[in-house]
Amino acid sequence: MSKRTESRTSSISNSGASPALRDGSCDLKLGLIGDNIAQSQAPRLHRLAGMLANLTISYERLVPRELGTSFDETFALCQAGGFRGINVTYPYKELAATRVKIGDPVVRSIEAVNTIIFEPTGPMGFNTDYSGMIGAYRSVRGDRAAGRVCMIGAGGVGKAVAFALLKLGLERLWIIDLDRRKAEHLAARLNAISPGIPVSVSDDTESIAAHADGLVNCTPVGMVGHEGTPLPRGQMRRGQWAFDAVYTPLETQFLADAMAAGLTVISGYELFIHQGVDAWQIFAGRPVDSAQLRQLLSEPDPGLRS
Repeated sequence: MSKRTESRTSSISNSGASPALRDGSCDLKLGLIGDNIAQSQAPRLHRLAGMLANLTISYERLVPRELGTSFDETFALCQAGGFRGINVTYPYKELAATRVKIGDPVVRSIEAVNTIIFEPTGPMGFNTDYSGMIGAYRSVRGDRAAGRVCMIGAGGVGKAVAFALLKLGLERLWIIDLDRRKAEHLAARLNAISPGIPVSVSDDTESIAAHADGLVNCTPVGMVGHEGTPLPRGQMRRGQWAFDAVYTPLETQFLADAMAAGLTVISGYELFIHQGVDAWQIFAGRPVDSAQLRQLLSEPDPGLRS
């Protein structure tokens, strides 16, 4: 570990640390690495899950630019600092996948991870966005097929969502991204794995949306600090369902427009809940009552930093 990295250890250990973390008495030390995560509910979700499991949880928000570190330095500090595991969010999921061992071949194909545990043999990576998307979709649409889907955004969460759609009755997928090479790479991966399902890249959002059953936003557009929508309301009229990976705020302009156009909506909050429950099981090695956890999250926070 470099001297610069060592100098940051105390700042990370004390940045927003809970009393349990400061006195070393917590059962699980967890964290979230990402940008623009001040309003993330991940700390609260995992602390509440710990409460239901009679475990004391510390969970820190770690923003590299605020800590004056790179992702790699922040990651190294967590690994050396007694963390059991971390979640990873925008924009580091793809980078994180190159820093860990991945056991699941599907997750290796996704090339992005959002959940990491630190084992004696090294860090292990998982993607609960993938499993969480399957759970979120089915909780709203049941066994109905995803059909033809227009997906905007081919980054870390977009990759996980696209692979999940392969399990949800996907008939055709169009991928739209400002970085066309990234979209083409994802399309090639999907076509190689499921050659019977056409996947292509487009720049014509309006034309593709007019032919899609499902409209999916996997960009940060719409989240706090990135207000707006990647798809105007007038281009949603022919869809059947819409999903937005953004969950802060809970109701984005994208979802509000989809509802106004008569589409069934799947909110990013559903993905947040499902991926969070899956991540908890990886961190703690035990399940949590998801219905009870959801109820607790819906109640006013009596004092936890959320």
